[in-house]
Amino acid sequence: MTVGTLFPRWSDWQPAFRSPGGDLLSGLIVALVALPLALGFGISSGLGAGAGLATAVVAGTVAAVFGGSRFQVTGPTGAMTVVLVPIFQQHGAQAVLAVGLLAGLLLVVLAIARVGRAMRYMPAPVIEGFTAGIAVVIALQQFPNALGVAHAHGEKVWRSAYDAVHQYVSQPHYTALVMTLVVTMVMLIGSRYLPKLPFALIAVALATAAARIFDLDLTPIGAIPAGLPAPTIGFVHLEQVGVLLAPALAVAALAALESLLSATAADSMAVGTRHNPDRELLGQGLANIAAPLFGGVPATGAIARTAVNVRSGARTRLAALFHAVVLATIIYLAAGLVADIPLAALAGVLLATTVRMVETASIAAIARASTGDAAIMLVTFVVTVSVDLVTAVAVGVAIAVLLALRSVAKEARLQPIPLDAPAQDTEHLTEEHQLLHDNIVAYRLEGPLFFAAAHRFLLELAEVSNVHAVVLRMSHLTALDTTGALVLKDAIGKLEHRGITVLMSGLRPDHRRRLDAIGALPRGGTNIFEHTPDAIAYVHAHLSDSAKAPRT
Repeated sequence: MTVGTLFPRWSDWQPAFRSPGGDLLSGLIVALVALPLALGFGISSGLGAGAGLATAVVAGTVAAVFGGSRFQVTGPTGAMTVVLVPIFQQHGAQAVLAVGLLAGLLLVVLAIARVGRAMRYMPAPVIEGFTAGIAVVIALQQFPNALGVAHAHGEKVWRSAYDAVHQYVSQPHYTALVMTLVVTMVMLIGSRYLPKLPFALIAVALATAAARIFDLDLTPIGAIPAGLPAPTIGFVHLEQVGVLLAPALAVAALAALESLLSATAADSMAVGTRHNPDRELLGQGLANIAAPLFGGVPATGAIARTAVNVRSGARTRLAALFHAVVLATIIYLAAGLVADIPLAALAGVLLATTVRMVETASIAAIARASTGDAAIMLVTFVVTVSVDLVTAVAVGVAIAVLLALRSVAKEARLQPIPLDAPAQDTEHLTEEHQLLHDNIVAYRLEGPLFFAAAHRFLLELAEVSNVHAVVLRMSHLTALDTTGALVLKDAIGKLEHRGITVLMSGLRPDHRRRLDAIGALPRGGTNIFEHTPDAIAYVHAHLSDSAKAPRT
């Protein structure tokens, strides 16, 4: 696969131009949802509302063109804001721009190195767990606006939601809550029975009109900056780059992880789609290179906006591109119209989106599949809600790996040859009966012998006693790592120390090289045979009758 395959192709856009209506409508809806988020995240990062808008427009455009997902919507996100705040506090606004640029360059390198393909190995329970967790996080983020609380406090989203509820209970006022619930119900019920109609747009328009006609006490989006900052390249001095490299690595890692997870979630919400993870990294890299030039903060694929895009009927990447065009148009031409949209109405749109994000059938299927998968999904969900997405994925994958190793380790067996089995179940039955008579036993090593199974294997083999010789049949050993080889060396050493001769048969060349490198071959490699009959013949030819007395 060449670097050229990472760049856009005409086939990406042909379906969009044949039937653009659904994508244009979806892009419009996503833009209305993205606008307040871009403003809020820009302010939270420390660079201001204009920086958030610049990110949504510039990064959103570049990622839509060059990204690997046809549904992905890119812009500022809450998870990224958490990473940017310390950078802003320690180094200033220009450092945030420089970090974004450096992170973009790193993402391009990762794309060329094809690192994105590793995301395909993400366990399904982790994906379902973080998707459900993100849905809850998005819902909790809407509590202040849904309850009409202007300032909810708390570093974590669940604490902020709790504070909003506490303030609301102290001084209840129902206007915002009623509007949020009405918009949510209109979207859910309407999309179920008339899925082709843009109920999100209809509900927001009606809510805005009602707020103005009846002079409702609701908080609107408010005035937004007009226009984007002029392009600039003078971020920081060259000597500061070394200091900012570590933050840039963190930003690049978060951008890669959040974007690829968002693209994966979009694939699961749509039918018959699959994103290109390396192209997605390239698109996010180029987006993060471009956004700082216009004063934008680092961006990632935004799962909330991407989910709105999918659920609003998007079919191609034209929807994400048009969302950026709509935001740019609003900035320059229609800032006054958007300023009156109640935040409670947008909270209703996002709450409806979270309900449709959760695939209950997939969650139920995974929960029924096994206790381990259910535990992985539950832990990932809980950590996503209580801590953050990156930590949740790390914990979920770690648990999945441990459970997988435990399962694979159980496949490693030290199997005694059943000498009384039917002839078709064991080779050379006559010879093996003779071995049993001579106090010589044969064991077949089955499955992988690696660090997770090594200790149990050592205990089993070291317990072999009351025999003169042990034949280890290695042809069914599927994998052998260094830990397993060292354990085998220790077990063979213990047996030989007790006067028991150890022989091997059917040893694969790669396994023999590993065992030879660490000195684990029995008798320095002299007792190695290609076939079990050869080992049997060696036993009869070289061991005297007196040596065949039982060993204890």
